[in-house]
Order: sequence, then structure tokens, then C-alpha cells
Amino acid sequence: MSDAEGMLLVVDVGNTNIVLGIYDGQTLVQHWRLETRKSRTSDEYGVLLHQLCALSGVESARIESMILSCVVPPLVEPMVHLGKRFLGCQRIVVVGHGTKTGMPIRYENPREVGADRIVNAVAAFEHVRRSSPVIVCDFGTATTFDVVSRQGEYLGGAIAPGINVSLDALFHQASKLPRIELVRPRDVIGRNTVASMQSGVLFGYVGLVDGIVQRMIEELGDQPAVLATGGLASLIGNESRTIQEVLPFLTLEGLRILYDRNRS
Repeated sequence: MSDAEGMLLVVDVGNTNIVLGIYDGQTLVQHWRLETRKSRTSDEYGVLLHQLCALSGVESARIESMILSCVVPPLVEPMVHLGKRFLGCQRIVVVGHGTKTGMPIRYENPREVGADRIVNAVAAFEHVRRSSPVIVCDFGTATTFDVVSRQGEYLGGAIAPGINVSLDALFHQASKLPRIELVRPRDVIGRNTVASMQSGVLFGYVGLVDGIVQRMIEELGDQPAVLATGGLASLIGNESRTIQEVLPFLTLEGLRILYDRNRS
């Protein structure tokens, strides 16, 4: 960013959480995670952001630009309004069809690809310094697997139910099963209901991840880097045989990169 005095607000709106980050140049100086609520107004989000900045020692008056990735359509307008009214942003980029990504999209219908998936793919390919293909596993409301070729083309991927979606389904559909916290159990063979559920969900999900990634590697016919991001990436990454690196802020970094590519 050439305007060194101005800071950039990056916003990733997911189905469960909204992740916000403040960049000063190429440095992520602060980040926050909020619950996604469609009923909140731009005024409410504006108040929350100003409070978060004040508590974190960030001068909100220095935020001059904003980029938004959103998979919840009703929240696009409130977020744009937040940037204009509460921050006075001079430039606001909304990631979508027509955004300059620098990455050819080989999906049958490129409009179907979620903005967050493209953001992750761009950031991942830059992270490996454009030297190898890459697979990104993003553990959000849904778990997505995205593949970028050695030539930097977005090839496609896979979508699976998220871990918490699976836990909620167990709780709601099985009358005698409790709602549990997902942590690593001591043993795979659970000695009580909670431990058995934790084992089944965690290790079962690790098997799903490794199985899909291994099949993608075989189909790709190349040796990709395998990266993970999202709220539960560390938990799964510690157990997975295929995930090589966990990058909690990959999506935020991708937004910063795309902002630089779309400044004009």
C-alpha cells in the first residue's frame, strides 16, 4: 500500500463468524472475531468496531480503505454502509464476480465459487511463493477443500459439512446424546458417552480430511503443499497426516492481497 499513513480494514463474513482485521501496510496489527447476526444493523456493527478499536489501541480514524468478502448476501449492504458512514473509507472493494484475482478460475461456472474460497486460494498460492500446487482446507461452517495448480489456476475442490454442523446434528437428531465441547479425547476407544462422541467426531473428521486430500493428490498427479485455516484448523491439523501447515489468518491475508490488486 502506497498510502502508508492509512490503514486497511479487511472483513470476512462467514455463516457463523465475522472475522475482521486491520492492516498497516502488510502488517496485521489487530484482528477480531464476531458472531454473524443477520439482524444486526450497520449502526450496531459500527459501534462494535469502534469499541474494539478503542479497547485494542487502534486509531479507527486511520482506517481509510476496506475490502469485504461475504457469503451472507443480506450483510453485504450493512458492511459497506459501515465502511462508508462510520469509517469514511475512500475505497471499498467487495470481492465477487469481476474482482481482479490474478488467478484463472477453472470451475464450470466461476460465479458459483464462494468469495472466501477464492480469497483462500490466492493467499495460499502466494504463501508457497507460486512454487508448487496447493490444497487449502478451511474449517468453517462448512469444510472446504480448494485446489490450485502449479500454474496458479483455481481447479475446484470439495465441500463437506463442518465439524460443528456434525456435532449439532448428533445433538438434535439423537435423543440421548448430549451437546459436547469438541476437544481431543485421551483415547480413541471412549470409556463414556462424551469421550466416545469426541473420538468419533474428531478422529472421524481427521479421516475424512486425510482421505479427501489424499484422493486430490492422486488426481492432481503432483505434490502440493497442504494448508489449513479456520477456527478448528489447529485441532484437526495436529492429528492429520496430510496437513502440513496451519495458517489462522490466511483469509485475512488473501483479502489484503486482493485489495492491492484492485486498488484502481
